[in-house]
Amino acid sequence: MEFTGSSYDGNYSNGRMEGRGEYTLPTETRYVGEMKDGVFHGKGVLYFPNGSKYEGTWEKGISKQGKYTFADGLQYQDSDWKYCDGYDRRFYTEMCNGLKPAGESQLTNLDPARVIPEGCYDCGDGFYSPQTRVITDYKHNFLRNADDGEHEWIVRTCRKSWDEIVGHSPKNYTPDS
Repeated sequence: MEFTGSSYDGNYSNGRMEGRGEYTLPTETRYVGEMKDGVFHGKGVLYFPNGSKYEGTWEKGISKQGKYTFADGLQYQDSDWKYCDGYDRRFYTEMCNGLKPAGESQLTNLDPARVIPEGCYDCGDGFYSPQTRVITDYKHNFLRNADDGEHEWIVRTCRKSWDEIVGHSPKNYTPDS
């Protein structure tokens, strides 16, 4: 496992992970639960670095049933999903805590929103610099280089560190008039 960057703390049987244990992936995602014949088997929880988790029942390394909980406590539902369904665009924290007063918009589900480094975008799992095309996590550790498709998507859709005027502008309008 040291060659793959993974680690395991738990029981072994015949040189294989067996029984209860904790398996940590190179991405810092942790599985805590039951193992059999070297794979996830039985009840276990995947804890993701962003604070979310997946509690499931595994069979020979494959999740057969489970539930995903986002870092803010929102639980994913396969059916009857009410969060960001096109009709109600409130953030989950606004659904739980109510809307802010007029003039105090909430920009993200995290309130207050993260401060984005100058010239960068918040792309959901970290910050993106279009100059270097590098995505770092929120602690500024390297995550990946963005390909052309991801670059285009981030620039088109993600929150940026600077303000600019958007929307309709009359033909003869100048900012100084």
